[in-house]
Amino acid sequence: MNAHRILTVAFASAAVAGAAACASLQPDPERGFVSIFNGKDFEGWSGPVDNYEVVQGAIVCKKGKGGTIYTKEEYADFIVRLEFKVPSGGNNGLAIRYPGSGDTAYVGMCEVQVLDDNYDKVRGKLDPRQVHGSAYGMAGAKRGFQKPNGEWNEQEVTVKGSTIKVVLNGEVILDTDLAKIDPGTFMAKSKHPGLTRTKGHFGFAGHSDPVAFRNVRIKRLE
Repeated sequence: MNAHRILTVAFASAAVAGAAACASLQPDPERGFVSIFNGKDFEGWSGPVDNYEVVQGAIVCKKGKGGTIYTKEEYADFIVRLEFKVPSGGNNGLAIRYPGSGDTAYVGMCEVQVLDDNYDKVRGKLDPRQVHGSAYGMAGAKRGFQKPNGEWNEQEVTVKGSTIKVVLNGEVILDTDLAKIDPGTFMAKSKHPGLTRTKGHFGFAGHSDPVAFRNVRIKRLE
C-alpha cells in the first residue's frame, strides 16, 4: 500500500471514529422516559377499563363507550409523549393531574383535547378552546398540524407548575400558563376547581369514539 493510500485510510478511519464519538456524546432524547402502557393489557391502569380495548398494541376507546381511565401512579411535573390517531369526528382527551373521579376538564388540572381537526365540519361548531391540543375551556391551541384521519400523530405534553406546552408533530400548538388566564374568560364562565392541583393521575378521557393511543411514555420532572 502506498503512502497516499495509507493516509487516506487513516483519515477515513479517524473520521468514522470521530463521528462515533460525537454520536455517543449526544444526549439520549428518551432518557428518563418510562413506558406506562405495555401494549398488551391495562396493567397499571384504573377506571372504566372495560370501556377500552387493546388493538394491535394500542389503547382504543370502544365505540359508544367512554369515561376516564388513568394510571395508578400519580405525577406532579412531567413530560408525556405518545402517538394517537383519530377517526372522522373523533373526540377524546388527555387527563392531566386527574384526582381519580369526576370530569377531568374541571376537577383535574385540565383536559388536553384530542380531537379530529375537522370535527366542526363533521359534527358542529367549536369554541376555539375546544379544538385539538387546547386546555379544554381555558386556552385554545393552534390548528392545522394534525395528520389525516387514520394516520398516527406524535404528541408531547409538558406540564410544569401551572404551565402547559403541547407539541404536535413537531409544532408547538399550545404554550401557556393557566394560572395567568382570567377565570372570567373561561368558556361559558365555567369554574375549574382542579386548575390549582399540583399532582394527580394521567389518563385518557374517552367520549364514545374509537380514538387510539400507543407508545405512551412519561418522564417525571420532580
